[in-house]
Amino acid sequence: MSEENIRGQISAKEDEVTRIEEEASKEEASAESEVEAEYNPKITKAEAKLNEEEVLRDEAIEKAAEWNAKMKEKKVAAKDASKTLNTLKSDKEKALNSKLKEIANEKKTKVKEIQGEIKVLQKQIAAIEKARAKAAKEAAGQ
Repeated sequence: MSEENIRGQISAKEDEVTRIEEEASKEEASAESEVEAEYNPKITKAEAKLNEEEVLRDEAIEKAAEWNAKMKEKKVAAKDASKTLNTLKSDKEKALNSKLKEIANEKKTKVKEIQGEIKVLQKQIAAIEKARAKAAKEAAGQ
């Protein structure tokens, strides 16, 4: 083989390498376009979903903090309400017991007074019966 023939083969091989590189470059660009077309909308959608979930998460954290504060506030309020209720129930029971004791004392006093009046009346009846018996004895003795 001649030198020129060999140089021609080298040049042909270099041209083939250039053609392969150009084809590979076109395929790379095409592959990049294909992959971008397939994944970019998915990535955009995933980023939007991530942003939406982060906003919802932040709102949930904020609401949780608010509810925790409200829970603490309501625990204190419920404890105060429970104390008030227990105090009122106790006061009610004391007031009722006091009134019932007062009523029982009044009843006892009135009953004792009336029983005293009954004894006086019974003595009057006994005196009348005694006088009647005496009068009947005198009438029988005459």
